[in-house]
Amino acid sequence: MKIAIVGPGAIGCLLAGLLSRQKGRHDVWLLDKHPQRAKKIKESGITIEGVTAAKQSVNITADAKLIGQSELVVIATKSYDTESALASIKPLLSGETNVMSLQNGIGNLQLVSDMVGQDRTVCAITSHGATLISDGRVKHTGKGDTVIGKLDGKLFRDVRHISNALNDAGIMTKTSKDIGNALWSKLIINAGINPLSAICRVPNGVILKREGIKELMRQLVIEAVKVAKKNKIKLIFDDPLAKVESVCQSTADNISSMLQDVLNKKRTEIDFINGAISRYAKNAGIKTPVNDTIVCIIKAIEDSYKEQAGI
Repeated sequence: MKIAIVGPGAIGCLLAGLLSRQKGRHDVWLLDKHPQRAKKIKESGITIEGVTAAKQSVNITADAKLIGQSELVVIATKSYDTESALASIKPLLSGETNVMSLQNGIGNLQLVSDMVGQDRTVCAITSHGATLISDGRVKHTGKGDTVIGKLDGKLFRDVRHISNALNDAGIMTKTSKDIGNALWSKLIINAGINPLSAICRVPNGVILKREGIKELMRQLVIEAVKVAKKNKIKLIFDDPLAKVESVCQSTADNISSMLQDVLNKKRTEIDFINGAISRYAKNAGIKTPVNDTIVCIIKAIEDSYKEQAGI
């Protein structure tokens, strides 16, 4: 299979490195928006540390025309870069290309679907943890399940084909006819963990050890579940709070993607996580004061990067 992965961040590099190990099985490419970074990664390859250790040469370019039409395009950028990423992939598309969003939050799939159609839009949700150490160097902080499916719930042969490719690369992947509900379930987990880890600047596991942070997590999850129920979302777990706590425990040492962004003074994906919950709540006539406040706090942190004291 010819696979183009858009975005050499933590997950993009991890996926490209693992898939590229399947010599002769797949033609794997990374598409970067920065030519100099692409050149650097091409020369040094991708290094994976942590629970998986590997060093792998990869095909990478900043020119989509050099890649050409692909069977699968994986969008692995930040959610706020989805529109620009989609604009860059036109040379990769044919009438048979599937475009798979492997991103945080809600809203990306609609953008993909608007471009290529619902029947060629694939959603991927993963519990793998990854931290980008430097260009092309990623720490694989934890393994987990990956679930993929199409919005219409139909498990076409191409979905199974993608699942088989990921499984062969060691990325344990299942297919789902109910990917929309799975996406919301992951959203609630991210909403309960990511912003609190970013605000308090702690690994996930600390959230359970500090009563004040844990109570905030509980309130975030309770509000998010109310919004999901109002929108007739059936979550894939019976006890959402217990599930979020379980994820905190299983990823105790993980530095969340939002905390990584704050530490690197970058824009976060808060608008697509807690911000999305707030928007859905407003449309449904539900009040979510804790999620609303958390969004404001994260945005305040982003707005004050340049003025923050170095203490």
